[in-house]
Amino acid sequence: MKYVLMFTSHPELDALLPAEQAESDLQRILAWHEDNRAVIIDGGAALHPVETATTVRAGDGDPVVVDGPFSEAKEVIGGFTLVDVPDLDAAIALAKQWPSLDHPGNSVEIRPMFDDEELFAG
Repeated sequence: MKYVLMFTSHPELDALLPAEQAESDLQRILAWHEDNRAVIIDGGAALHPVETATTVRAGDGDPVVVDGPFSEAKEVIGGFTLVDVPDLDAAIALAKQWPSLDHPGNSVEIRPMFDDEELFAG
């Protein structure tokens, strides 16, 4: 089954990490991707900081373009990857290995992806 793993953190807590810790974390994240490449169907991407976001949202009439993220949450998605594993338990086991989970406030959101057959059936 295909899942998207979305890696979230709190930018204000991330900013408190010393540079050498951030570099060490990056190396552990790269190793995680290498160790799990057999189930990764798309390497995904790291995202630029939330301050760089632009959101297009429904308005009264034409869609409205605004600077910043749509969500007002303190937690932001910093990156994602797509995996193909047997089931949710396997996706959870993979997410539990995410290197940044040793930092307060970080999480991995797991969402199943629709297969084309599910979307375009009958």
